[in-house]
This record gives sequence, C-alpha cells and structure tokens, in this order.
Amino acid sequence: MMTLRQVEVIRAVMVTGTIGGAAKLLNVSAPGISRLVKYTEKSLGIRFFQRQNGRYFPTPEAHNIFEQINGVYKKVDDLTEIISKIGRGALSELRIGSVPSISQVMVPRAIEKVRRRYPEVRIDINILKLEEAIDYLLLGRGDCVAMSYRLEHPGLDFLPLASGELFCIVPEGHELVGRKQVSAKEIIRYPLIGIDPNDPYGRIMAEIFARYKLKYDITIRARFGTTVCALVKAGLGIAVIDQFTVAHGGYPGVVAVPIIEPTHFDTYIAVKRGAPLSLHIEHFIDCLRAEMRAVGPRAAKQPVARSRKK
Repeated sequence: MMTLRQVEVIRAVMVTGTIGGAAKLLNVSAPGISRLVKYTEKSLGIRFFQRQNGRYFPTPEAHNIFEQINGVYKKVDDLTEIISKIGRGALSELRIGSVPSISQVMVPRAIEKVRRRYPEVRIDINILKLEEAIDYLLLGRGDCVAMSYRLEHPGLDFLPLASGELFCIVPEGHELVGRKQVSAKEIIRYPLIGIDPNDPYGRIMAEIFARYKLKYDITIRARFGTTVCALVKAGLGIAVIDQFTVAHGGYPGVVAVPIIEPTHFDTYIAVKRGAPLSLHIEHFIDCLRAEMRAVGPRAAKQPVARSRKK
C-alpha cells in the first residue's frame, strides 16, 4: 500500500524530473525525498524511475501506476477545492428569519460581518410574524428566527440574544426632544401610536402602562414597529418602541427619549429542536448577539452565551 505522502512525493519527482525539483515543489529537504523514493521502491518491489545524468525518468513498468497516482492526486485537489469553497461559504445558504424590530438594523449589521468571513455564502432573509416563525422552522424553510419574545413549543429551542429597553420616540421638533428622560405618566398625555396590546410584540410596548395601571389610548394602531416610526415621523403622535428598531439612527426623523421606569425585555433566536446548526448559522447568531448586546447600556455586564452545541 502507498500512503498519500508517498503518492505526493512520487508524483513530485515524476513532474519535476529531479529530486531537487521535487524537494522545492514540496518545500522539504532533498535527502528526505530521495530516502522516501528508495523506501517506496523497495517496499513495493517496483522500480519507478531510471536515473540518467541526475534526472529521473519513469520506467515502463511504472506508467500505469503514474496514471493512477495522477487520478488520486486529482481527487485530493478536488477535496482541497471543496474544503476551500466550504471555508468561503460557497456551498452554503443561510436561511434567516426575523421579526421586524430586529431585522431593521441589527440583522443587516450582523450579515455584514458574516459576509466578511464567508464572502460567497448565499443568504435568504425573511421578515416573519410569530405565527409564521413556527412553520418556517418546523417545515425546514429556514434555519433560525430572531425574535423579541419567546413561546413554549415542544419543537423549538430558544437561545438568548440580548436584553433590550424601550424608548419613547417623538418627531423632530417635538417638545420632548432634548429631555434626558420621560415618565410613563407623561407619555400618556400625548396622542399615542402603537401596536395592538394583544400582539406579543405590542404587549412588550404596553407593559409599562399596565404595570403602573395607567389608562392610555392608542389613537393609531400599526402592525410593525417600522410603521409606527413612520407615523411618528409624520407628526401623528408619539410612541413607545424597542431600542433595536431605532438603534444606530436606524430611523431618521424620530428622536428616542429614555423612559424613567424600567422597561427590560429579552430577545431570542428560535431554532428547530434537535436540528444541527451549521458553522455559518452559528457565526451569524454570534454576530447578531454581539451587535445587539453592544447597543444597550448594560452590554458590558452581559456574559456572551455561545450558540447551542450540536
């Protein structure tokens, strides 16, 4: 039997015609090449080369062997190319779902980092509602979903992303612009724009009022936080929104004012229970987690949780 190392050395001598040339090709010492050629010929009982004036010429008996060696070497080259493609992400596709509040700013920033490491990976992004996220994962349409809430489901796992806070958003020129903080009692004095409190995302926004038993009236309801921001920008009222929607100036034309009361909430990555995660998906989750944890004032206090082990 020949080892892959012997195949590599014999082929290098065949290609270059000299021991020295083979040594340079393989970046090793010439004596080592010479010893391995002699050992291979002796152990197999086959003479591979005729030596003439320092050059090595294949013997007639070795021609068939060289054809097989070239075939083996081509397969090694093919394997190397496949490994290289995997490293660049060329053979993979990331199928990512996200609720709108995280998809607006956080997901694109994480994707930019993923592209930097895996420049050839294909990416498919879907903006999903809660009821869509379950089928998206269980039916194998996607690999993960970034969510601003979690639910109990026997077929899903929820990995922690980051904690967030709520802000009061107002249009530019509003009398609350410039305030360091605003209270929940002050917020309800203005026309409110929001999301249905019965919606899981809307419940996060409305919880601050329910906690302090404050009566409030949402004069305009919208389905997504991005629509809420657009309505606020148009001067139709103010709103309570999560920090990830408006992070990094993600929605120009609105100003985010901190809220005095605690407004902590948690976000998650949902994955199908038992399904292995690719290195590319794990890297995306790590990047998204880092981006989201860098936004909040408590970012430095949060330990980084790794992706689920396979």
